[in-house]
Amino acid sequence: MSRPFLGIERSVTDRVWHDRLDDAGRATALNLVQGYGLDDMLARVLAGRGVVASDLPAYLEPRLRDLMPDPSILMDMDVAADRLADAVMQRETVAIFGDYDVDGACSTALLASYWDAVGVPRLIHIPDRLIEGYGPNSEAVRQLHANGGQLLVTVDCGTTSHEPIAEAGRLGMDTLVLDHHQAPVELPAAFAIVNPNRQDDLSGLGHLCAAGVVFMTLIALSRTLRRRGYWEGRREPDLIASLDLVALGTVADVVPLKGLNRAFVRQGLQVARSRTRPGLRMLADIARVDGPITPFHLGFLIGPRINAGGRIGDAALGTRLLLSQDEGEAAAIATQLDRLNKERQAIESVMVAEAESEALAMVGIDETRGNVIVTASTSWHPGVVGLVASRLKERFRRPAFAIALDGRGTGTGSARSVPGVDIGRAVRAAVDAGLALKGGGHGMAAGITLDEGKIDALRTFLEERIGAASAEARAEHGLDIDGAISASSVRPALIAELDKAGPFGSTQPEPVFVLPGHVVVDSALVGTSHVRARLRSPDGTVISGIAFRAAEGPLGEALLKGRGTSLHVAGHLTIDRYGGGERPQIRIVDIAKPERA
Repeated sequence: MSRPFLGIERSVTDRVWHDRLDDAGRATALNLVQGYGLDDMLARVLAGRGVVASDLPAYLEPRLRDLMPDPSILMDMDVAADRLADAVMQRETVAIFGDYDVDGACSTALLASYWDAVGVPRLIHIPDRLIEGYGPNSEAVRQLHANGGQLLVTVDCGTTSHEPIAEAGRLGMDTLVLDHHQAPVELPAAFAIVNPNRQDDLSGLGHLCAAGVVFMTLIALSRTLRRRGYWEGRREPDLIASLDLVALGTVADVVPLKGLNRAFVRQGLQVARSRTRPGLRMLADIARVDGPITPFHLGFLIGPRINAGGRIGDAALGTRLLLSQDEGEAAAIATQLDRLNKERQAIESVMVAEAESEALAMVGIDETRGNVIVTASTSWHPGVVGLVASRLKERFRRPAFAIALDGRGTGTGSARSVPGVDIGRAVRAAVDAGLALKGGGHGMAAGITLDEGKIDALRTFLEERIGAASAEARAEHGLDIDGAISASSVRPALIAELDKAGPFGSTQPEPVFVLPGHVVVDSALVGTSHVRARLRSPDGTVISGIAFRAAEGPLGEALLKGRGTSLHVAGHLTIDRYGGGERPQIRIVDIAKPERA
């Protein structure tokens, strides 16, 4: 194996630092510099993400016109488009059943906006997470039918909803499922199921989120209506203007940013930056988003606030915000979501502390026991368990479950995984084995419902099924570094140049650079969990840094105690626009002590 980057075999977060580029990657970067005149740092970033010279134009400028396949490549797409076209032409009321997360809100808003644009009635139902749980339920289907729904469309859910879809059929409603979650072999008796992750779909588009699937469906629908002559004398809905919703759903659902998804996010960010959607504009303002909206803003500032409604408040708030065209209404909803997000943070903090104590008992002080964490409590809020599972996964670098027990013998929980361990498949296997009442998801996240008495059996099952893969992933745990740079070279122009390799996200990680041998001039706690620092390079240049949610961990502790110390500081190079102006800063993710000479 090659020598660790800067010789760092163990950082303060217990990671080995690796050069993202091997010899072949360095040769590719050199070719990009010499053959195309690229900046050396940009070339390293591109090569580190598998970009070779022949890919360069398409990668730097991902466009829908080049990357969008014929929607008909998706199984059942033509059937679904024809049925939706019938509904438009016959003025049928469509009943949209969406999920309560960001992707569900975006998917619901996409479809509802289209129906509004063509002037056809529609109904929306977003289930209450606590009362109804995930996915369609028969009572909600009956209510939608009673309210006049004629065609049921489920978005970001429905692939495993056999009984609710059967109930819709008994009521005389056709059902279309537009989803992306992993699918069993036996599918519900729906009129059409458009899901790139159904086992008989050969489209190769399994990386799409639900909003991406809905967007492709609307393209197919517009084309079908065009063939039927429906648009003669009518204006077609502007689907490009809705790409901000597709980008938000794609980033927030943490699906791989490759191929078509890169084009969705790149062009969707351009739409979002126009600030024409009142709900997004109001939420960005209240979240203090400075400058152009980025994937970071979507994933860490805007997305969590939309999710807050579904977690601890009114699950339909996010959808209503995204659909609102009234400035006053949008501002009121954005304020309410921001308040709910603060409440969610307080609840989460208490739950994480309890869960970490329970997890420590499983893995041991030296964290060498147990490869899967399964925690549960009767005092936990079901709407926040997904965030707790995520914190446990980050803290212990293992697949983690957090389960809220209802006190009546049933638990509802969420799971988050590490790269290389498919948690959605494991949960489906637990359902098939009779250890869970229901559950499913995708590679990195899943939901589960089970009897309280089967938690220990589930833990044993998961250890046997994915424990080895978890241990292997942990053994390979490290931080990939794109390069070393001095604070004096970090300028807005360089950061803008590096952004050409974006958007960054799942499978396309944001570049990590190291400021080697920089002295911590000062550091301080910001809010309740962040740490801000100023770092001085050997030539005297000072750059600011921020470590989010680091205060109580080893990273924050090292920064707060490291004043006057020379450290290697790793992080993402960004622009701080707070209060006006443009100042380079580093979003710190790790630090290490330099090797002694």
